[in-house]
Formats: sequence, C-alpha cells, structure tokens
Amino acid sequence: MVEIFKTDVNDVTTADHCILVLSHHFPNTRINFDLEDRDRILRVEGYHIDIRRIIDLLADMKVRCSLYLG
Repeated sequence: MVEIFKTDVNDVTTADHCILVLSHHFPNTRINFDLEDRDRILRVEGYHIDIRRIIDLLADMKVRCSLYLG
C-alpha cells in the first residue's frame, strides 16, 4: 500500500526530520519526500499506514499535510 500526501515542507532539513519521526512511529515503512513537486509530496509505503496518525504527527511538527487526491 502506498499513501501520498500533499505537504508544505520546503527544505531538506525539515523533510529529513519528518522522515526520522515518522520512521520511528512506522518502522516497517518506506518514507520519502519529493520536494521538486509543486505539492511537496510525501510518500509512505507499507502494510499498515495510519493516515490520521501521520497527519497528526506532522501537525505536531507544524507541518501541514493532507491526503493527496490527485
């Protein structure tokens, strides 16, 4: 399963921090950002992805995030 999110992450440092935190909470997932995309896409790949938890964790880091609807 792959979930794609639209974010407001602007830089590599913030992206790396988000990946570190998310990886701690979701250790069996692959997580990456595409900061070149205008929607600054976050991709999370794994078997059990808790969309609400990802959005809440990023909100705690002051990162706006929503499920990407295309």
